Amino acid sequence: MRTVILTANLKMHKTAAETAGYASALVRQVADLTGVEIVIAPPFTALDRSHQSLAGGAVKLAAQDVHAESEGPFTGEISVAMLAELGCAYSIVGHSERRGLFGETDARVSEKVSALLAGGLRPIVCVGESLEDRKAGRTQEVVETQLRRSLLGVEPSRVAEVVVAYEPLWAIGTGHSATPEMAQEVHQAIRTHLKRAFGTAANDLRIQYGGSVKPDNAAALMAQPDIDGALVGGASLDPASFASIVRAATTQ
Repeated sequence: MRTVILTANLKMHKTAAETAGYASALVRQVADLTGVEIVIAPPFTALDRSHQSLAGGAVKLAAQDVHAESEGPFTGEISVAMLAELGCAYSIVGHSERRGLFGETDARVSEKVSALLAGGLRPIVCVGESLEDRKAGRTQEVVETQLRRSLLGVEPSRVAEVVVAYEPLWAIGTGHSATPEMAQEVHQAIRTHLKRAFGTAANDLRIQYGGSVKPDNAAALMAQPDIDGALVGGASLDPASFASIVRAATTQ
């Protein structure tokens, strides 16, 4: 059985001190929960302080991005080894904001996925369609193309270490979420595609939903058979709100 994974993507919010307080508060609020994996992805500047606040607790640490090279003249970038040293277990790659605002391509995402796996970290690979794609009936085509290109270098024996996050662009930060049935339809298509590409190993890969997940819709989303968790943005900025989402997921 796949363990539900909930990830708080704090994006460019909170200083190191604020994030340390957030992490400590979250650990207290989810201390009684079992059977779920909880992850927070703070800004780079807050990773070290967050790791200290999380030490000994059940909440794991993720980065919001990474560079594919191990070192070099890449001003402003962070390597896998640097993230590992700070206690990261995961890194988000290919988030829609990285793709849309900074021109991140599937090829670049693939390089990062391979680097993370080689360095012992697990990638959270984001895919999703625009509103225009959905209206044109291209959702599955777009998502499957992103998956195929982004996971190009992954061996079947390693695919279960990858987490896929389906984030429909039209539902991010808009207050609009896909209905549980709409989300399940795409998650099922993702699972089918991954089985074709990687065989039965894809049964163990977890697929998160990311698109205006909130405490009041989390339980219904998590009840769907192919939704294995959530990548949460705005609703994760308050530790009590994120803890409520986690708690809702554990009831399923």
